[in-house]
Amino acid sequence: MEASLKGKIALVTGASRGAGRGIAVELGKAGATVYVTGRSTRGKSTNGWPGTIDDTAEQIEAAGGKGIAVRCDHTNDSETAGVIEQIRREHGKLDILVNNIWGAHDHSIDDKPFWELSLKNWDTMFTAGVRAQLATNHFAIPLLRENSQALIIHTTFWDEYKYTGHFYYDLAKNALTRMSYGVSIELKQDNIAVIAVSPGFMRTELVLNYHQTDEDHWQEDEDLKHTETPYYIGRGIQALARDPEVMKKSGQIITAGDLAKEYRFTDIDGRVIPPFKL
Repeated sequence: MEASLKGKIALVTGASRGAGRGIAVELGKAGATVYVTGRSTRGKSTNGWPGTIDDTAEQIEAAGGKGIAVRCDHTNDSETAGVIEQIRREHGKLDILVNNIWGAHDHSIDDKPFWELSLKNWDTMFTAGVRAQLATNHFAIPLLRENSQALIIHTTFWDEYKYTGHFYYDLAKNALTRMSYGVSIELKQDNIAVIAVSPGFMRTELVLNYHQTDEDHWQEDEDLKHTETPYYIGRGIQALARDPEVMKKSGQIITAGDLAKEYRFTDIDGRVIPPFKL
């Protein structure tokens, strides 16, 4: 495996908090220059949630990496195109794209049949999730194709073909895994690996808030016993980005737990968390 990602340019979308932040920080630790995008900026966080792209960029810098925060609403195609244009202008290339944007947190989802829910629930998952990831691919792939090799990651959820229990969520996440597979076929001749990566139950900022706890006290909550930090999937994606034979995995759906077993890494607390199962 390559020692570092020094000289590599990465883009992680939806990196204000959660998985996006964990992934961006781990890529930065490995030496990559990481562009982080999202809507939350210092003093103007979406819905007042903890975490901004500025915080993420600073955390990357504190870990010894290079972080560049760019505010972007990925439901706005011109803003997404602008990010790619900025990367081209400032670095002339893009090596790693992590499609992590996901807008479904903007509306709470009740435990009801989908026909009893507002279509806004689907709109946020599709427009700010599935379509936003597709649009980022659309604008980024021409730049990625200029490399001799590159990597695209889609974060999703996957537990074989088990139904997640929520129609909109299940449909959106399966669309992302299928998108990853289709793009992998389209880009095979360009030596661009495209992989869907599924985390387990993550202790994101929003999950900790929901359970009224924090990273120092989560063990006291029985519901969080099998959770992992967002840095766990981050370490998995870092390992994929450093693997010179990553093309062999193109088109696959891989869990963070399986990546931990293969590449022999742990979560930040030293645990190896097995793949999440419904």
